[in-house]
This record gives sequence, C-alpha cells and structure tokens, in this order.
Amino acid sequence: MLYDIRLALEYDYDAPVHGGRHHIRVAPANVPGLQRVIASSLAIEPAPARQSGFLDFFGNSVTAITMTDPHDKLTIRLTARVQIEEFSPPADLSPPLAQLSREIGQYWSVASTSPQHFLAASSRVQIVPAITDYARGAAANASTTLGVATALCMAIHQDFEYDPKATDVETRPAEAFALRKGVCQDFAHVMIAGLRGLGIPAGYVSGFLRTNPPEGQARLEGADAMHAWVRAWCGQHLGWVEFDPTNAMIAGPDHISTGHGRDYSDISPIVGVLRTHGSHETKQSVDVLRVE
Repeated sequence: MLYDIRLALEYDYDAPVHGGRHHIRVAPANVPGLQRVIASSLAIEPAPARQSGFLDFFGNSVTAITMTDPHDKLTIRLTARVQIEEFSPPADLSPPLAQLSREIGQYWSVASTSPQHFLAASSRVQIVPAITDYARGAAANASTTLGVATALCMAIHQDFEYDPKATDVETRPAEAFALRKGVCQDFAHVMIAGLRGLGIPAGYVSGFLRTNPPEGQARLEGADAMHAWVRAWCGQHLGWVEFDPTNAMIAGPDHISTGHGRDYSDISPIVGVLRTHGSHETKQSVDVLRVE
C-alpha cells in the first residue's frame, strides 16, 4: 500500500524572532519489513541560514536548522510517499509477566532498541502508583505480557474521553489520568506509565494516521494531526509490539511512524531555542491519502 503524506506546521510569533536553532523530527521512518520511504522532502520558510541532518540515538531522522534573519513566522512543510507492507497481528509468544524480568535481564545489549532504556521514569513519564494500580487491575485476567499490554490499551480507550481542550502539550500523565481525558499524547503517556509500573518496557511512537479510512469504517481519532501511540517490549521471542490506546487497537497499516523514544520529549516534531518576546500561535494540518 502506498500513501502520500502532507504536513504543515506554522508558527506565528507576536514579535520578530532574532535568531533560532531547531531540531525537526517529522520525516517518516524506514522500518525494515514494515515501512519504506520512497520519497520525502522538507520545505522551510523563511529559508534557514544553515541546514543539516543526522540520526539521533534512537535512529530517528533529525533536520537541524539555524535561523539568523529576523522573522515573525516559521512554516515547515513535509511531503512524502511511503509504502506500508501488509500487516498481520502478532502471535502471542510473550512470556507471563512474572517471567518478563528474567528475559529483560538476559538482554545485554545497550543499543537503542534495548528494553533496558524503557523501564525507568523518563522526562515526561513518571511512575505513578495510582496508574500502576489501574494497569494492574485492567490486566488482572491477562496471562501473558502481550495480554497485559492489550488489556491496558483497551481499558484506556474505554475509560478515557478524547478531548483536545482538556489538556495541552505540557500535561503530565498523572494529570491526564486524574481527568480521564486528553488526546493521543496523554493516552500514550498514561499507558507507558502503567506498563513501566508493571515492569514492562514501553516507549512512545510518533507519526501519522490515514486520513480517509476504508469504506464502512469509522474515522480514527487524531487523524487530522500528528498522532502518538505506544510500543511495548513483550519478551525476547516477540520483541516490540505497538499499541494505539486512542483507537483501541494494535497499530497496523494505518499507522505511519516518524520515530520513537522514551516519551514525547525524545520525538517531538520541533524543539529548539530562539530569541524573541511575547507568545506565539501554532497551526498544524495533516493529510494522509492512499495512492490507488
């Protein structure tokens, strides 16, 4: 399946910006056996004084830009074509949760894919006892690690309300959990906190959702913006499996990833520093269309 992706990020500043440096992470990722980038280009207005690219620790594609001329608006446009392979839900080869720690202990690699990096609290995800208790209750009847992660994914979808006005980008998992409201970022962070509290390595995935669902299927939440979901390490035989608690599913061919990290801070679309005063307004638009 082929998909065309169009993304526009617009930043409108109250006062002119006099210099800035930013890291941009919006380009689709190459994922062997699942996702292949055929073409991808990034247009930035005004044009940066300097622009370069590199891969971060987790293997995510990063575009680094330096702005020197004064500007009161910054626009980033992505166009890409991605091929997604056919997807089948994974067979449950995961161990019981009680045995997972032993398998983690036998994993000696410190590469970016190692589950060891995704067990502890991180910048945006704290281990919250109330969330751990909620996760334990949601997965009380699950017999395997994959079953635990699936049960928590479904419980969050059932118990939380998708409400873009309830939270913002700085909302912590404990706050979203108390509200039982939020957006995909909040649902992902709550699920990650719950999984880590149970001893399951879990990380954050950022990307896109297909805008136009197949005929007869409901439109997925979050498809008009960049989306977020969760990856959980389900043992040495199964490895990483991705879950979308916003839409109560294992992530599949509708999910096109741009990269992953421990939480939002590792894979946010743009981070940086700039010199200005006042606030700014942000607009985002996304189109993901299947190419027939």
